[in-house]
Amino acid sequence: MWIWLGLAALALIGELATGTFYLLLVALGLAAGGVAAWLLAGLEWQLVACGVVLLLGLLVLRKTRVLKKREVDASRNADVNLDIGQTVKVEAWSQDGNARVWYRGAHWQAELAEGQPAHGGEHIITEMRGTRLVLTPKGDATGATR
Repeated sequence: MWIWLGLAALALIGELATGTFYLLLVALGLAAGGVAAWLLAGLEWQLVACGVVLLLGLLVLRKTRVLKKREVDASRNADVNLDIGQTVKVEAWSQDGNARVWYRGAHWQAELAEGQPAHGGEHIITEMRGTRLVLTPKGDATGATR
């Protein structure tokens, strides 16, 4: 019994160090094996208790979507791409909604965000599509929060 509980404690320490839910499930399974040992079950039942609790915990976490990978759209996320939210000045737009702007010491290709009016002046970078900047006029509050 003490071996099971000692291993469960080590798994909990590992969980605190890594922050994953998987080691927490392992710790719960090992604790279940310890409880089975305390109830004087044979080794095979201790292993079954450990495995069943671990698998049930995994199923619960998957059903509640706790383990779902959170996708981050880097092209629009200012936490990932530091260019989002920066201001550039557009002299003029071409007929197809493109422009060349001076940003970070170089000329960049820029395009107007969908549904925005094409006029010169200050614009905010709302998205990066490869090496192209997607811009929204600075006065438009909806573009700055995307």
